Amino acid sequence: MRLLILAAATAATVVLLQGSGAGAARTDPLDIWKPIKNLSDPYVREIAEFAVEKHNEKSQTKLVLNKVVKGERLALKKTADLFGTTYRLVVEVKDGADLKSYDTVVWDRKPVRILLLFKALKANV
Repeated sequence: MRLLILAAATAATVVLLQGSGAGAARTDPLDIWKPIKNLSDPYVREIAEFAVEKHNEKSQTKLVLNKVVKGERLALKKTADLFGTTYRLVVEVKDGADLKSYDTVVWDRKPVRILLLFKALKANV
C-alpha cells in the first residue's frame, strides 16, 4: 500500500512539474505551488541539504550547500499527511571555489524523502 501511495504521489508531482516549466506563465487554476516565504527555515534547509547529499552520492561530487535562493512547495493541506509535500528549490552550492545554482525537486513524507530532480541552471539566479 505504501508503494502505491508513493507511486501515485510521484506521478502526480511529475505531471505537475511538466506543466509548470521555469519562467512559464502560470494560469492553470490547478496550480497549487506556493512560494516558501522563509527560505532560511531549518526544515527548508534540511530539504536542500538532502538534495545536495543525494546528488553527491549519485554523481560522486562534493558539492556543499551555500544557501536556498528560491523555493516553492506543492501540498494540499488536507492531503499533505497522506501524500506528502513536494519542494522545488533553487539552491546555490559551492563546487570547490566556484558557486553554482541548481534546480531541485524533493518529495517529502516522513520518514521517506526522494530526490526527483537536481539540474544545473545555466545562469546564476
